[in-house]
Amino acid sequence: PLQAELTIKFLVIGGGIAGLACAIALRRVGHRVVVLEQYSQADIDNSKMSHGGIQLPPNVSKVLYHWGLEHALRQVSITSSAIEVKIYETGEFIGKHYWKEEVLRETGGDFLFLHHASLRQVLYDTAIAAGAEVRAGTTAVSVSGDGPRVTLTTGETLLADVIVGADGHSSIVQQAIVGKDVIDAAPYQSLFYNTTVPGALMRADPQLAPFFKQPVETMFVWLGNNRSTVAFRMGGKDEFALHLWVRPMQKGLSDDDCWGGGLELKDMQRQLGECEPKLLKITKLAATPACVQVKMVPPIEDWVDEHGRMVIIGEAAHPLPAGSLQGGAMAVEDAAVFAKLFSHLRNRDQISTFLHAFQDLREDRCASVMHTEQCNLYFQMMPAGPQQEQCNQEMRARTAQGESVFGITEASEQWEQLKDLWGYDADNEVDDWWVKWGLLRERAKQRLIAMEAEMNTARLRSLYMRA
Repeated sequence: PLQAELTIKFLVIGGGIAGLACAIALRRVGHRVVVLEQYSQADIDNSKMSHGGIQLPPNVSKVLYHWGLEHALRQVSITSSAIEVKIYETGEFIGKHYWKEEVLRETGGDFLFLHHASLRQVLYDTAIAAGAEVRAGTTAVSVSGDGPRVTLTTGETLLADVIVGADGHSSIVQQAIVGKDVIDAAPYQSLFYNTTVPGALMRADPQLAPFFKQPVETMFVWLGNNRSTVAFRMGGKDEFALHLWVRPMQKGLSDDDCWGGGLELKDMQRQLGECEPKLLKITKLAATPACVQVKMVPPIEDWVDEHGRMVIIGEAAHPLPAGSLQGGAMAVEDAAVFAKLFSHLRNRDQISTFLHAFQDLREDRCASVMHTEQCNLYFQMMPAGPQQEQCNQEMRARTAQGESVFGITEASEQWEQLKDLWGYDADNEVDDWWVKWGLLRERAKQRLIAMEAEMNTARLRSLYMRA
């Protein structure tokens, strides 16, 4: 990749997917990067930071492939090419959708299923190998774009040229820029549970073994009344991922986020409601779940601070509903766009321009994806009634005709939307901006400097003549 003429120091707060992806991308173009992660290495090793499974859609896997991570990812993931839809309450088979190989080839990526911890480990190893410094067990208590500086719980102050807030929900950098905790202020609509089930236990049960014996790797989706479940086999460790969204049946049971542990399996089971027997069996075999509130957060207006030296990325900038397919993808796309902009850095005057350009380039894309994810979640857990029954009947009819359960064909409107979603190219977005605006600004700045130099020369000549 293009190397920056001027290299500067970035302090990245947050060592999750967004922070590590940012570190990799910035190191690829030559910048110095220090990542601060509040979890200790012991907590990270004990999976207190990363839980359950994650799905990587084609728009993000192709970015990671471009960074040279395809081999490492294939070691810990499986490639999926099908979705099976069932009714949550009864287990009725509604239909299936297969992603055609030529369709995925056109996007440049794959659907990958893996453990969240495995993805983080791949990114961590890559960031370290690229020369980034990652400080675990390091918590920031205050940040300022005037400096820019970060103060740690130890009292130590760290200085940098740019501070990047990749610290997710309740981001300290977001609060410094916006003035409040945007996530905390938003009401929650449902709960998201994330857990895993040992593959050996499922295969030992004749009713559950078929989930592991599909002709092609399949993601299973149960659609229900104010409830939904997504499940899939993961690469690496032999486990089955289980994601559950529910509107709480009993307030107070699991209202608080329990991402770092402290939640019992029975808390999740109490919220299941009426569900099909196989799904109930799977939940009884599950590990202790993590839980987070699902919030629909309005777009955050300012991603950059008043000094033009701090910026937020990933969930800190555009929080998607918990469990969204594109959650990790948006963070990696952010990192790719951000670093590509800073590959053009020649002088410090450009820093603020590039930070604002980053928001300009990303906010429409992220708002569009956020809308898609919110619509997907509504579809998955649509309340019982005429609308839900009509959707189910339409899917049944497509299946009866041998069509995709979702009606996605190369001539359909959904396919055009998917091409926009999966065909996004971070490098092209920045290249277009650079040609249209970046170069123009640089040339205008150079002309202004040349004009000032000519005026100063003329002024000196005039003074010399008078003398």
